[in-house]
Amino acid sequence: QPLRKYAVTLEPPSLQDQTDDWSRLRRELARRYDLQELQASLPVLRKLGRVLREGEWKVTVVVELDARDRPDGPPRLIDVLPGEHLGSLWAVAIDIGTTSNHVWLVDLISGEVMAQKADYNGQIARGEDVISRIIYASKGNGLEELQRLVMETLNRLLQQAAQERSIRTDEIYKAVVAGNSTMIHLFAGIPPESIRLMPFITTVNQVPTFVAREIDLRINPEATVDCLPGVASYVGADITAGVVSSGMCDAEGLTLFVDIGTNGEMALGDCTWLITCACSAGPAFEGGGVMHGMRATAGAIEEVWINAETDEASYRVIAGEAPGDEKPRGICGSGLISLLAEMFVAGVMDKSGNIRDPAGFGKPEGYRERVREGKHGLEYVIAWAEETATGEDIVITAVDIDNLLRAKAAMYAGFSILARSVGLTLADVAQVLIGGAVGQYINVEKAIQIGMLPDMPYERFHFLGNTSVRGAYVALLSRDKRQR
Repeated sequence: QPLRKYAVTLEPPSLQDQTDDWSRLRRELARRYDLQELQASLPVLRKLGRVLREGEWKVTVVVELDARDRPDGPPRLIDVLPGEHLGSLWAVAIDIGTTSNHVWLVDLISGEVMAQKADYNGQIARGEDVISRIIYASKGNGLEELQRLVMETLNRLLQQAAQERSIRTDEIYKAVVAGNSTMIHLFAGIPPESIRLMPFITTVNQVPTFVAREIDLRINPEATVDCLPGVASYVGADITAGVVSSGMCDAEGLTLFVDIGTNGEMALGDCTWLITCACSAGPAFEGGGVMHGMRATAGAIEEVWINAETDEASYRVIAGEAPGDEKPRGICGSGLISLLAEMFVAGVMDKSGNIRDPAGFGKPEGYRERVREGKHGLEYVIAWAEETATGEDIVITAVDIDNLLRAKAAMYAGFSILARSVGLTLADVAQVLIGGAVGQYINVEKAIQIGMLPDMPYERFHFLGNTSVRGAYVALLSRDKRQR
């Protein structure tokens, strides 16, 4: 781990020893900890004299021994604190998704994740997919606005995580960031326009490290921000993070790794070779573009069952801790996959995705028709208003179904074409690893029924949750993982 804390007590200056503060600190750190050629920025030097005297010449320093793009470079002083503060050392792993942002607060001394926060990416207000955001960024002050919006989201999540652990955000001394190529460009304020235009080239796939103050990320201003490397225009650091954190390179046989998200990115291979692609799945399975869609948080319907004889629906809600969290507020990706499969099997929807009112039989007395005409054509009622936390019916509309069918078709087309391009079929795949926040709740059987996942034995599928933020986390903890 290249980030360290050192406690040091200095001999106070005197008329006999008028060594300057900075040289005095460097001299003692070199003598006691063999830290040679320590460097510091101007903002750190500005506070050094005050902190040394406030701590009565006993201080704790935060030092970065090396960075990814200067592995043999001199150590860098990030912060100096009065007194001894060796209890914990804070850093963050960040996943910037097109739809959702995730922040994990990590104590580098124990290696534990101490807080996890997530929310929708504020950039959604300017477009739900990467192409619309690239276009927006190319106009006027669009790039600056999109960079500000994602920073507002991340800084809010950082503040929430810090408050949960009763620390200040300026006690966070490193950030490792994963995300697709467009999200990394917008995060760093790099114009992404060329990603959209033939021949689809990024400005940079491996962004050099920089410090937090350069982009207004509200952690320690001198903290290193390390963006993980991307592969190409539409295959970013979220996939390199996923390939490493999923452990697919430690498995035997052919592996298909799929990140279910707004950009359906995937990698196929056995790590002696890897081939990758992306498909524009859209935000539907993350709750975007669906009338009552939401992230997989408390109050989200995560599983649905429909009685084929009565058309009655029942569901399971992700429970929360607050009163009323057991009532549904919307439906998340896994619930939508479950719902589509149940509607198809029960005959409420045909194979083209059209809602129809089945004849049904045995409907109980007082039954209310769940298929009805809504503002956007036919819709199906999943939960009635009196059952919900919002006091509104939760429904799925014909427009929602169309968005979901396009998303699942894009995913299936992606891995089918990927396999075919190297002369293989999906039957050759020994295991399918599924990442993405959606991927930890999916019912495999139902995902196969709607044609989202390949039809293969259940035991070949492994759901891993958010592999992008997990990849950022393992890169924080391990130089070897970061090098890999």
